[in-house]
Amino acid sequence: MKVMAQMAMVMNLDKCIGCHTCSVTCKQAWTNRSGMEYVWFNNVETRPGLGYPRGYQDQEKWKGGWALNGRGRLTLRAGGRLNKLLNIFSNPKMPALSDYYEPWTYDYETLLSAPAQKNFPVARPHSLISGKPINIEWSANWDDDLGGSMEHATKDLMLKGIEDKVKFEFDQTFMFYLPRICEHCLNPSCAASCPSGAIYKREEDGIVLVDQDKCRGWRMCVTGCPYKKIYFNHKTGKAEKCTFCYPRIEVGIPTVCAETCVGRLRYIGLMLYDADAVLEAASVEDDHDLYEAQRSVFLDPFDPAVMREAERAGIPGDWVDAAQRSPVYALINTYKVALPLHPEYRTMPMVWYIPPLSPVVDVIKDTGHDAEDQDNLFAAIDTLRIPIEYLANLFTAGDPAPVDAVLRRLAAMRSYMRDINLGRDPQERIPAAVGMTEEEMYDMFRLLAIAKYEDRYVIPTAHVEEAHGLEELATDCPVTSYDDELLDISGPFGEGSGRGSATPVAVENFHMLQQRQTSEGLVGGGSSTGRVNLLNWDGKGVPPGMFPTDPDDGSAVDDEARR
Repeated sequence: MKVMAQMAMVMNLDKCIGCHTCSVTCKQAWTNRSGMEYVWFNNVETRPGLGYPRGYQDQEKWKGGWALNGRGRLTLRAGGRLNKLLNIFSNPKMPALSDYYEPWTYDYETLLSAPAQKNFPVARPHSLISGKPINIEWSANWDDDLGGSMEHATKDLMLKGIEDKVKFEFDQTFMFYLPRICEHCLNPSCAASCPSGAIYKREEDGIVLVDQDKCRGWRMCVTGCPYKKIYFNHKTGKAEKCTFCYPRIEVGIPTVCAETCVGRLRYIGLMLYDADAVLEAASVEDDHDLYEAQRSVFLDPFDPAVMREAERAGIPGDWVDAAQRSPVYALINTYKVALPLHPEYRTMPMVWYIPPLSPVVDVIKDTGHDAEDQDNLFAAIDTLRIPIEYLANLFTAGDPAPVDAVLRRLAAMRSYMRDINLGRDPQERIPAAVGMTEEEMYDMFRLLAIAKYEDRYVIPTAHVEEAHGLEELATDCPVTSYDDELLDISGPFGEGSGRGSATPVAVENFHMLQQRQTSEGLVGGGSSTGRVNLLNWDGKGVPPGMFPTDPDDGSAVDDEARR
């Protein structure tokens, strides 16, 4: 047994409202540079739909992830070293720009400077690649809220085999949101696909990163990743991907997408796993066994034997304590309500999901029956608008049994807590019906419904003795340091501020960007007590400078008093 630590995330899809705040804040923090206009490390998809890039789940076409060969051994779908050598200068198994979208801006100058005329001027879209006018036909979430359901969602691969159970008339259809980031897999096929060895998995926390110095832009990693969460920066010629906001994780604060999530649906915690068991778990013959196989890889942090092996492996004691308090471990292995995304890709993903249950209450209420009664809830699960088979195609390689078990636990929690909230005696038979105790069900409710900040994010900080090594690793992130090559395109003040950028693609020029990033006051005039950086705010209290203070008001605190 080789004990290793892995940062992981669980998302509760019942809480996602599709506001895309996570996508926007991630964009501002990580991909607001030249060459990254089409890149979304975090994106929110509407299901059913084609996803981003378009049809990324079709591994028969894109050849991502792993497959078992005739001898029962794992091999890359895209082929081994010989195949990569033959296709190293021309890789056909990769999404084109049209599968993502051609990034664009608008001709605001025509709109703003047009003289008085009979017809109202418009700002036509122009490509940021060619500079020519374009007709916008696709983007990162083109089928948002089933806007393109009849044209696009009907082509969703997850509907294969259950077409008769899904209706696309708007009074009968279903939809839910699926936020996606890099899975930071235990068995990453992107790393195995890279000819340069530029993609690596950090030993201390399992975060998968791209070494920008080693990357040669072969783009085999784009093919190898079945989730298509590695992107090519056509300005720098390097591959880039979600970093799990490791500079924030190292100091004990959550990722930007989790910090800014409006629905508070994300949970971040540490998992201990047996590295020696990963290959065997990923190689099980039946796809339906992959979910349980991956769960068996995770180790019980309360087990004395695991604690001794963790200490022998050099995992600090406070990290083991964090693993014991991890909300991710509780949701995956204790309450068993979280499921992996596409385990059949055999990459052992570490971003898991709690499937949605929300529509079930409305289904029962329309029949005139008690919508929160345990028996009614259980009976309605089989008739949900969101077919269990569809969720199974997403989360359990097509096996509906684990999904049904999760939905029954969530339904039982609703029924059990309804009695408590109404002042009635709780019924022990309700949690017993789904294999849980009353204490476990109440604890699960607290974690899923009313968990505080420190309960949702249990993130151990990096240790001082590892600081030098972590500082060296930080140079692998293009956002934290700018070498001469990157400065020629995207300088320290954002896109368009580099030495070689004669014509910035953004509206702001270099001087405005520099002023905005370095000024202590408001660029557009007015006054402020100081700059406020909400991305570094821990969510506790009110950060200095957020609200103006009145020295004459006794209830306010001015800057001098705050210092």
